[in-house]
Amino acid sequence: MVIRRGGPQDVRFLRDMLSHAYYWKERRPGEGPSPVALYVKAWGRPGDTALIAIDDAFPVGAAWYRLFKRDHPGYGFVDEETPELAIAVVPSRRGRGIGDELLKALYEQAKKDGYQALSLAVELDNDELVSYYENRHGFTRVAENDGDSVTMRREL
Repeated sequence: MVIRRGGPQDVRFLRDMLSHAYYWKERRPGEGPSPVALYVKAWGRPGDTALIAIDDAFPVGAAWYRLFKRDHPGYGFVDEETPELAIAVVPSRRGRGIGDELLKALYEQAKKDGYQALSLAVELDNDELVSYYENRHGFTRVAENDGDSVTMRREL
């Protein structure tokens, strides 16, 4: 597996990965744009950074971060200086450490970019995933949102 920097050519893949990363926020088909589209809409803004995992010449996972404004926050918004990350691995490649490798690479990239922390949102009822981010990646809970997600933050 290789991890490479993402670019404008990867926006379609990032969009596809959103359905895996934020499945609990997805609308039913026919209800218009998904509310999670804000994680890729107008990709290429200052602070937008993506990493793509490639295996057997195909993209199999992505991790990315984006800055949000207080008046247009993401689900895991902490403040305007903390990028919010999203991550997903295609279902057929899960359980192989791809997500861990993407996260480690993303932490390093965020440090190089001068950020002090990253944040994310996790479905509140997904105890296994909340525990994963807390115990394996050092995130701490900072808020609960709308009764369906928890915002978590990790110092870099």
